[in-house]
Amino acid sequence: MTTRIQRRNRRRILDAALDVFSAQGFRGATLDQIAEAGGLSKPNLLYYFDGKEAIHRALLTDLLDTWLDPLRALDPAGDPQTEIMAYMRRKLQMSRDFPRESRLFANEILQGAPRMESFIRTELRPLVDDRAALLRAWATAGRIAPVDPYHLIFSIWALTQHYADFDAQIRMIRGDGHDPLDGADAFLEELYARLIAPAPQKAAAGPRAVTGGA
Repeated sequence: MTTRIQRRNRRRILDAALDVFSAQGFRGATLDQIAEAGGLSKPNLLYYFDGKEAIHRALLTDLLDTWLDPLRALDPAGDPQTEIMAYMRRKLQMSRDFPRESRLFANEILQGAPRMESFIRTELRPLVDDRAALLRAWATAGRIAPVDPYHLIFSIWALTQHYADFDAQIRMIRGDGHDPLDGADAFLEELYARLIAPAPQKAAAGPRAVTGGA
């Protein structure tokens, strides 16, 4: 049974490792950097984890459910436009709340996802397939515009996670004192509202007027 101090130190190591991995990537990060960031000795760190791979794996494991939850929350029984907009907002909020986790995920994918391939193939892909089928059904029923469901999902990932993954670039362009996400909500809501709005229904034609005399 782990003690309170052991749980605290383990959390301390993982928090420090998240800083290091999100900034340096897996290959660039070292145990010395993680130990220093956590204020622990390297031997103390190795008491809790048997190496860099184990720390990285623990971080990714902690992240997976958090990463899937916004897409899982897309409700088939809800209003399609409301559900899609809510999903976009949840993903944008994740960029606010979990910027380091987003960069950790991005670094792993950029390396070819060697430690996440199984998760992507067995958990993420089936979930995306299921939600893509739902989006396609909504489009077929005329409840949203006929958009490619996979590219709709990919675009939401790209346009929301950008604010976490490219935070430094945004700050350089807009100024360090500027909130990178300022105005993003309103812009993306308008963008997706226009993209997914179904075409207006044509009014049914009434009886044709009879003109002319007998």
